[in-house]
Amino acid sequence: MSKTWLVTGAARGIGAAVVRAALAAGDRVVATGRDPAGISRAFEAQSERLLPLRLDVSEPHEAQDVVDAALEHFGGIDVLVNNAGYAQLGVFEEMEPAAVSAQFSTNVFGLMNVTRAVLPQMRRQRAGHIFNLSSIAGIRGGQGGTLYSASKFAVEGFSESLALEVAPFGISVTLIEPGYFRTDFLDASSARFATRTIPDYADQSARLRAAFEAQNRKQPGDPEKLGCLVAFLASQDKPPLRFAAGSDAINAISAKAESLSSGLAAWQALSLSTDWRQP
Repeated sequence: MSKTWLVTGAARGIGAAVVRAALAAGDRVVATGRDPAGISRAFEAQSERLLPLRLDVSEPHEAQDVVDAALEHFGGIDVLVNNAGYAQLGVFEEMEPAAVSAQFSTNVFGLMNVTRAVLPQMRRQRAGHIFNLSSIAGIRGGQGGTLYSASKFAVEGFSESLALEVAPFGISVTLIEPGYFRTDFLDASSARFATRTIPDYADQSARLRAAFEAQNRKQPGDPEKLGCLVAFLASQDKPPLRFAAGSDAINAISAKAESLSSGLAAWQALSLSTDWRQP
């Protein structure tokens, strides 16, 4: 049976790859972004099954308007892919407060806005699948990624908890945790860097920016393959809560698991000493 998808950040990168995979599977897609005309041009061959709509996820009313339009046009939403987001890069102390707010407004609150708008319809139909795009940065922190990592850690905690709340209604939640994928994620059109300059961080900031720029368009992950995998996971009766995408994601998450395990063992006796004990 064909499905109806709602994909945010659908104009390029992983979002566009998911749209292509869903359309190739014969499904209908509500593809959203800040430039719906660009989405229409990119996918005009499947225009009958594609509804391109403008959406700034940080605006709650726009999220609700998009969901209402999707329901009117296609009659339902079976799969939500919360893909919209960007990376605010640089050392934390050089970040302006406005940059902190903007990062969370899109990556966290924006994801919540769209999810909140979609859930009532999924509850009514007692079925649905929500994909939240996280990152290996949502599993382990990295130098120069304090804000981005913090936002993805928030997505991880939100998604894990939400999955428990919506499971009784037949709704699944899957966290996609990509490593580095060859998109425009690190392009000037997407990534943003700190604007303040603190002399103590000058060398560190310069090295970090050069490293990020050197990785641009050389990442090991293939977004088209990831798009197809998301479409495959959407077809599963028992999809995973977490899906690590890419060899670098597997390596990073495995290392984090080992670090947590060894740290827990090293301090276990002292940790257990904090339990309340009756005198």
